[in-house]
Amino acid sequence: MYTRRSSPAGPAPSPSGQGPRNRRGQGLRVRRHQGPGDRRSNAARRTGTVGALLAAAALLVSACTSGGVTTQATKSGSPAAGAALAALPRSTPNALAPYYAQKLTWRSCGVPGFQCATMKAPLDYAKPDAGDTRLAVARKKATGPGKRLGSLLVNPGGPGGSAIGYLQQYAGIGYPVEVRAQYDMVAVDPRGVARSEPVECLDGRAMDAYTQTDFTPDDAKETGRLVDAYKKFAEGCGADAAGLLRHVSTTEAARDMDILRAVLGDEKLAYVGASYGTLLGATYAGLFPDRVGRLVLDGGMDPSLPARRLNLDQTAGFETAFQAFARDCVRHRDCPLGDKAGDVGRNLKAFFKKLDARPIPTGDADGRELGESLATTGVIAAMYDEGAWPHLRDALSAAMRENDGAGLLVLSDSYYERDAEGRYTNLMFANAAVNCLDLPPAFSTPDEVRSSLPAFEKASPVFGEGLAWATLNCAYWPVAPTGEPHRIVASGAAPIVVVGTTRDPATPYRWAQALSRQLSSARLLTYEGDGHTAYGRGSTCIDRTINAYLLRGAPPARDKRC
Repeated sequence: MYTRRSSPAGPAPSPSGQGPRNRRGQGLRVRRHQGPGDRRSNAARRTGTVGALLAAAALLVSACTSGGVTTQATKSGSPAAGAALAALPRSTPNALAPYYAQKLTWRSCGVPGFQCATMKAPLDYAKPDAGDTRLAVARKKATGPGKRLGSLLVNPGGPGGSAIGYLQQYAGIGYPVEVRAQYDMVAVDPRGVARSEPVECLDGRAMDAYTQTDFTPDDAKETGRLVDAYKKFAEGCGADAAGLLRHVSTTEAARDMDILRAVLGDEKLAYVGASYGTLLGATYAGLFPDRVGRLVLDGGMDPSLPARRLNLDQTAGFETAFQAFARDCVRHRDCPLGDKAGDVGRNLKAFFKKLDARPIPTGDADGRELGESLATTGVIAAMYDEGAWPHLRDALSAAMRENDGAGLLVLSDSYYERDAEGRYTNLMFANAAVNCLDLPPAFSTPDEVRSSLPAFEKASPVFGEGLAWATLNCAYWPVAPTGEPHRIVASGAAPIVVVGTTRDPATPYRWAQALSRQLSSARLLTYEGDGHTAYGRGSTCIDRTINAYLLRGAPPARDKRC
């Protein structure tokens, strides 16, 4: 599926491992959210790829994941339906004590007002003495006046989105003044991401080729090319950091967050996570319920679903968003896809088919043309934020009427985080690395994808075929998955605010509903609207409710709607 993180810099990427968004792969890629007050079009930013998500679980015999998390499982080793993430012991193991006692050395890091440091964490929590991984941390201290409330950790999603980049570009300067006055704003790039020993897979030229691969194969030859592309991507990641790839799970990243909490001197964790960041925050709550402070999970994900269901749900989510775009498009005289909402999807799909047969020029300095794959990613990128819809209309108009694919290429590049020099961030690489480790693949073979095409195309006549094939990425991953689907209950945790947007394309509203039902102390806050995530995207009702919770500890009434 496509999932992306939202960042003030531009739209998010596409399918994450198993599905759309962030990058192509086993699951949906969740893009990081924009953040409070950021009204710029997501067309300018992109976020993580579609990655593998969670599946169903069960009970009986306990088993451990690589991150040391215990869930109830069957005697065969597979989790049984209803298994829940088990909390870790309250006392810190002696082997981890040095990590919890470390002192950070803060230094200026080139952006006025921000400080940076490096934190150590065990590469393998099951073997803390076997070696470290180094994690980049940044903060902007509380500006006052008023009582300091501690640290507020932020994560924009992905997986693979740089939390430090998000902090420095937006959260540290764009969050509400009152929040920044009373909290130290803090971010850590999760293991394998950006400044924290990043996973690298392909160089810019190879990524250009990868993003242009036809992911709606028409015959055996094209299927073979797609499989080869996935294998080359996976081999590149494995060649770069095979050891690290085994230890970039969401569970391990959540445990890293607890070390950071302690090192910062906070008794409880205060946190705002968007998109995939909600899975990270919920996992923290499940592991350390007694250390939960004020947690906001915006664009909630459901950890109990298997990867295939996650991708299918996300495919339907993009269709919901696309139908909203279609209704909006036909209200304008310049809609290039027709004057009836019912015709928009059919006309767009026909346009994609034309591009599949004959790509069009873009004026790109590297000679890239706009084929079906890049065009589809460009359209999906614009689904994350309704503010990007006018740009999408213009881009489609130029492509369909003037044979100019430049506008859709810009949208696609923003999603993949490709700059004008042909360089990519490591978003797509880290996205696949996390997603492919967190869950078993949605599909293992091309034949399995083909058998599921009817279900995906029913979920989305426009995007279903491409999103189904995008889930095949993790089938060829060089490292076996260590995670399983499970529920997260977090018994005993303080109130947690889960936010869901009714027409969210990347994290469908039903996921937020499901997560709020699982978490024992959750309060569901609903935004009736379009776009990916809700906090800081223009709803005064949403922003005031979340600010009251962060500043005064006053959670919303259950099932509040805005």
